Formats: sequence, structure tokens, C-alpha cells
Amino acid sequence: MARQLRMVRPNLEDLPALALPAGYGMRTYQKGDEAHWARIISDSFGGRERTAQDTENEITGRDVFIAEGFYFATHRGVPVGTACAWRQSVDEKDVGYVHMVGVVAEHTGHKLGKWVSLAVLSYFRDNGFKCSMLDTDDFRIPAVKTYLNLGFIPVYVEEGQPERWSNIFEKLGIPSMSAQILNVKETLPTELWTKVSR
Repeated sequence: MARQLRMVRPNLEDLPALALPAGYGMRTYQKGDEAHWARIISDSFGGRERTAQDTENEITGRDVFIAEGFYFATHRGVPVGTACAWRQSVDEKDVGYVHMVGVVAEHTGHKLGKWVSLAVLSYFRDNGFKCSMLDTDDFRIPAVKTYLNLGFIPVYVEEGQPERWSNIFEKLGIPSMSAQILNVKETLPTELWTKVSR
């Protein structure tokens, strides 16, 4: 089975300011948010219906979980979007992973995916991480556009991905990013490139 597509933000400089649309707020994890995360991810990802127990198994019960990096966009106090600051190991302090970005369908169109992702990036910057990465799917075209606008650049992590990215660029109506993609490897220190490309 083909791997997901990898995107990297080579640095955490020049992040835009957080500017939520009217009526929306942003907060971090509170006890009991497991049910909110399950509802948001079930709605936005589709597939199986997730439960609060799934949230604990996949997110809050894991040793790499960071409560202050687990963000929720809210509408009238109710969580409607989420993204999680993640690490590949408990010792990771350089490469932050933007994990499980989701927005309930009723609230799409307000750029909430952008804002929760930006909150995670800001967390990484403020806590001394050097760069960030994420994985996404070919069919998540609006999400890919959001990540590109946030400064993420594709990197190839297996054969066949250049063609997959070419198809995505065509769907987005943007030119190839070959030069930028090659530049990520050339500009990142070797130890960071090793982490983001495996």
C-alpha cells in the first residue's frame, strides 16, 4: 500500500498571526474533550465512528501526548475543529508533527483547518522546535492547499510520489514545486532531513 504524502515546513519563522473568524474561539485540551475529538474526527474523516475511548487510545493516553498542544476551535463554546501537536518520540525536541487536523462539515468554509494548524505550529515555535511535518492524502485537496498556504512543502518519501504530487498541483492549478521540493533537502541539516524523510 502506498504511503501518505509528506509535507514539511522547513522552519517556524514568519508564522501569520492567529485571526479567527467572528464567533469562533480557540482553546487547548480540557478533561473530557475525548468525546469532542471523537465527534469531530468521525465527522471530518468519515469511516468508522470514533469514541472517547478511541481518543484515549490514539491521542490522550499515549506517552507523546502534549495537553497544551492539543487545540480545539470552538463555536459558541463547542469544539468544532481540532489539530494536535505531536512528536514521533517523547524525546523529540526538533521536529513537530501536525496531527489529526479535522473540522466538522457544518463549519467548513471558515478556514478553521488553517487556524488549528497554525495554533499547533505556533506551539512548536514557542517551544523551541526547529521545523514541522505532516502526512496527508491525495484526495484531501482543500487540506493540501491550506498546508501549502501555511508554508509546507512536499517531500518525496517513496517512489511514485512525484507523479502523485504532479496530479495534485494540476488539480490546484499551480505550477510544479520541483525546485522548492529539492531545496528542502539541501537546506535542512542532515539530522532534521533524516527525521522528516523516513
